[in-house]
Amino acid sequence: MYSVSNEVPEHPCVSPVSNQVFERRLIEKYIVENGTDPMNGQPLSEEQLIDIKVSHPIRPKAPSATSIPAILKSLQDEWDAVMLHSFTLRQQLQTTRQELSHALYQHDAACRVIARLTKEVTAAREALATLKPQAGLVVAQAISAQPSVTVSDWLEGYSIRGKTVPEELVRSEDLGKYRQVATHAVSCLFRGADKNVVVFDKKEEQIVATLKGHTKKVTSVIFHPSQSVVFSASPDSTIRVWSVTGGNCVQVIRAHEAGVTGLSLHATGDYLLSSSEDQYWAFSDIQTGRVLTKVTDEAAGCALTCAQFHPDGLIFGTGTADSQIKIWDLKERTNVANFPGHTGPVTSIAFSENGYYLATGAQDSSVKLWDLRKLKNFKTITLDNNYEVKSLVFDQSGTYLAVGGTDIRVYICKQWSEVLNFTEHTGVVTGVAFGEHAQFLTSTGMDRSLKFYSL
Repeated sequence: MYSVSNEVPEHPCVSPVSNQVFERRLIEKYIVENGTDPMNGQPLSEEQLIDIKVSHPIRPKAPSATSIPAILKSLQDEWDAVMLHSFTLRQQLQTTRQELSHALYQHDAACRVIARLTKEVTAAREALATLKPQAGLVVAQAISAQPSVTVSDWLEGYSIRGKTVPEELVRSEDLGKYRQVATHAVSCLFRGADKNVVVFDKKEEQIVATLKGHTKKVTSVIFHPSQSVVFSASPDSTIRVWSVTGGNCVQVIRAHEAGVTGLSLHATGDYLLSSSEDQYWAFSDIQTGRVLTKVTDEAAGCALTCAQFHPDGLIFGTGTADSQIKIWDLKERTNVANFPGHTGPVTSIAFSENGYYLATGAQDSSVKLWDLRKLKNFKTITLDNNYEVKSLVFDQSGTYLAVGGTDIRVYICKQWSEVLNFTEHTGVVTGVAFGEHAQFLTSTGMDRSLKFYSL
């Protein structure tokens, strides 16, 4: 194969005269000078040469590469090239996984809204069928006059509730006029030093249950939206499920080996997310008290300080003692995104109802807003020096964000401007929440008081 040059040809061709393979550029020069086949001297022209199609040839090592040092250097160079190529492939794989994760999330979200809209349409038709003919005609015309809601509309605003502001929602100018309208002294409070859970009825303005059972202070309390059930967490490493009507503990969930730092109820109302100082988050069945899964980020090795479900229940966020916010995929039980930026332990996180924004607070006296679509921090609210952020919550429409800590502050979303500030508590505010359509605001504090704010 190397009749003239004694090397593997780059562009091989065969002579029909001698049936030998030559390097085309060399045989062409020889033919120009001699006009014959170099092997047998028979007449040969360039037109007679026949090209050979071959795969890229592997050239033999040059004589300089036959020494042991040269071979070692050659192997090292090849190893370096393989490692660089492998690193590039890993980066591309990670990018592809993230893109796939976002695509699957959007698909699941679209399926969720389709199911919700289908249910609403079915309910509307059933209600329409029970109306009188004349009333039905008016309602049908009103429904048909409304613009249709598409999946693309929902992906822009996550849901009807998150996209359109309810007419009943208190306007920002009225919210700014809120004043303290009631205060109640209670023996124990959310994140207080007591071991009890107190349930307060706003309409009756009285305590309806005092739930006792924890052996250490209560650090987290949430109320079931449709059942008379309360969940509480404590540094005693337990999560308790309470019946308000019975005034007793119906389940003790032992999901952790250290203090429980955060609780969040799944959108279905059947499962509970918890975070702990043992570095694990857990997913438990509230009916049976059984721990369904328990996961930790082995690479981080840091205590979890809070946890919160995304409104769709498919992902959730946890805060850590080393200033990180981690987003997890519940189905895959994997950490899909991290939001660094705080300089102190994360104390509270909250998702907006539209599902696109995340608010986080930490011991660095700041509140950060994150865009989950772009995975970046788009706004930082810097508070007073030594301000303690203990609680963050969006109202149900996603229009307002309340911050509880050294005092109470409410911001209007998108502009992120402060619309009111309450300083009535004499101790740190440990919990803050909106009433329906922001018709009132309530807070608890270390001064052992429960306060309501309204017009």
